[in-house]
Amino acid sequence: MPTIFPSAEWLNTLQAKLNSDSHYTEVAKNWEGDILFDIEPAGPLPEPLLLYVDLWHGKCRAVEYAPDSSAHPKPTFVLHSPYTNFAAILLGKLDPMTAMLTTKLRVSGSLAYIMRNVPTVLDFVRCAREITTEIA
Repeated sequence: MPTIFPSAEWLNTLQAKLNSDSHYTEVAKNWEGDILFDIEPAGPLPEPLLLYVDLWHGKCRAVEYAPDSSAHPKPTFVLHSPYTNFAAILLGKLDPMTAMLTTKLRVSGSLAYIMRNVPTVLDFVRCAREITTEIA
């Protein structure tokens, strides 16, 4: 079954991948924090889109596609970027750490925490790339 980014199916497949990937479980065993992806319209995405991912000690506890913005008023991290930058990261055309450091991917939350957990961030992106079969 194709997993097209962005879609509810993609997000649910990502949750299943994170929860079944032993390497991610080990690398992310100390990660504590939920993430709200604030995807700005660009390219084929005509409207803003929010994706919510709750990550805790190597497991993905919950995901939500297009949640009400008030449902998660204080996520640990919010990643803001146009759709095209998120797509470039998933296609391997843009390194996620470079994107953060050059503000192509703007971070609300502790960038220092992210920098201390680069292996977790990179393995999260690896999992996301592996389940992405198509970019909308």
